[in-house]
Amino acid sequence: MKTLDLISRWAIPMVLLIIPLIGLMRGVKLYESFVTGAEQGFITAIKIIPFMVSMLVAIGVFRASGAMELLIKAISPIFDMVKIPPEILPLAIMRPLSGGGALGIATELIHSYGPDSFIGRLASTMQGSTDTTFYVLTVYFGSVGVKKYRYALSLGLIADITTLITAVFITNLMFGS
Repeated sequence: MKTLDLISRWAIPMVLLIIPLIGLMRGVKLYESFVTGAEQGFITAIKIIPFMVSMLVAIGVFRASGAMELLIKAISPIFDMVKIPPEILPLAIMRPLSGGGALGIATELIHSYGPDSFIGRLASTMQGSTDTTFYVLTVYFGSVGVKKYRYALSLGLIADITTLITAVFITNLMFGS
């Protein structure tokens, strides 16, 4: 175990040392390359802002309007049939929309039920196994000008459903309900 601790402690510092050394050996102007990359990153960040704002407003409206609660009521019979706890529904709905919103819901679930409860473990597993599909499509695809993302949306939602089912299965398998 000490070897693994040593490797994990020094992995990032070594990468931060080795990459510039390789660049120097190849004659790369490190500072100029860094500044150019930082400038491009700043331009990308500016391009992303309108997409971020629109996505955050849409999520706020979705939650504040009561649409999330209506959606939960509509799909809870399906969740009951496959033995998914209804408490996890808000997280399952929010996770494809917003990482921050999903983290807030997961935090509430863990605080309410405890980190070692089935719901706490399921929420943690879901947080680590799903992605923010709509966020990715809106922000990343929008910032680079992708307009036709129908198939990406379909596949992203299928992946979200698959990871939800898998998270429930794995959590049941590992921890029981």
